[in-house]
Amino acid sequence: MRAVIRGPEQGGRTLETSIKAIELRELWRRYKSEGDARARERLVLAYSPLVKYVAGRTAAGLPPHVEEADLISYGLGGLISAIERFDPAREIKFETYAITRIKGAIIDELRSMDWVPRSVRARTREIERAHAKLEHRLQRTPTDAELAQEMGMTDDELQEALIAISNSSMVALDELWSVSDSSGDQVSLMDTIEDPSAPDPARALDVGALKDRIAESIARLPEREKLVIALYYYENLTLREIGEVLGVTESRVSQLHTKAVLRLRSSMQADPFESP
Repeated sequence: MRAVIRGPEQGGRTLETSIKAIELRELWRRYKSEGDARARERLVLAYSPLVKYVAGRTAAGLPPHVEEADLISYGLGGLISAIERFDPAREIKFETYAITRIKGAIIDELRSMDWVPRSVRARTREIERAHAKLEHRLQRTPTDAELAQEMGMTDDELQEALIAISNSSMVALDELWSVSDSSGDQVSLMDTIEDPSAPDPARALDVGALKDRIAESIARLPEREKLVIALYYYENLTLREIGEVLGVTESRVSQLHTKAVLRLRSSMQADPFESP
């Protein structure tokens, strides 16, 4: 039976967890202070499950021919980069910092392979522009029929285009929620969440405004698309599981997800300070 520390500081954490935390702090000290290569290798091993986690989530939104093992290989480079660049003195969790780096490394590698046909990328931009134009003109979310008419397409052609886009999309909301910090670098919403013991009021204000914009954009989505977003990003259900909840096929859920992402991206790209 494992001994458990239940003092006020530990809050019931197991002794095993406490020892692991101490070992990790020592590895960080040896690597950052002494440049110990062995400590660096052990840190990579200790945090390697993060790579598998991110690769698994990313693979869920990619075509079947993209191997998860390849994604893990790409993500490992992001983990190593995160370990090399991380400053333990900063009061943020390494896991939070590393996940963003790992995800970025995977996406960068996939983009460099240019596996998405140019026609699909072009069609995505056309749908986004048409949706933004209609939303501005109608002052509401356009229907599929209205969007198809604006683009000179039949409803079936629009649905086929959405299927092609959904088969090539990946972590779209992560890109949607990116913001620029003072240095001009791109950071995800996750990067803006700091340790409560070291708050930055100015950044907290910016994050609050961003969250408000995201919430408003999601609130304007049609009910089914809003539900798909909630189940996928907040309840962590797979597309197949969401299909079972809604009583539709996984392909239909993918279409709903793609339409929701395109609507949100169009809304978020509008100037937040633009007068109505």
